[in-house]
Amino acid sequence: MTPDEHAEIKRIINDHKANIQDEIIELIELTKSVSLDASIGRLSRMDAINNKAINEKALRDKKQILKKLERAHERAENGETGTCLRCGGEIPFGRLKIMPYTTKCVKCA
Repeated sequence: MTPDEHAEIKRIINDHKANIQDEIIELIELTKSVSLDASIGRLSRMDAINNKAINEKALRDKKQILKKLERAHERAENGETGTCLRCGGEIPFGRLKIMPYTTKCVKCA
């Protein structure tokens, strides 16, 4: 991986982390409990409970991606980005641009 590609991957990782952190803040707001005092109908309350469950799942997924991005950031700082953890081969730059947190080449994935 060239130094320019390495710098671009670091930038992409940081951009992804910022976006995910914003989404997490949004999802935390959406997963707040629906108050029993709220004067909404039975169907609206059921819909709110369903939406809360969906948003909680999305929040868990985003937190997992954030952890992967943080590990990818550490690997980038250590100069380990672009090397497959399984076979030691090079991970294609295009794959890293799409999934900067990937740790495996196409063959090993």
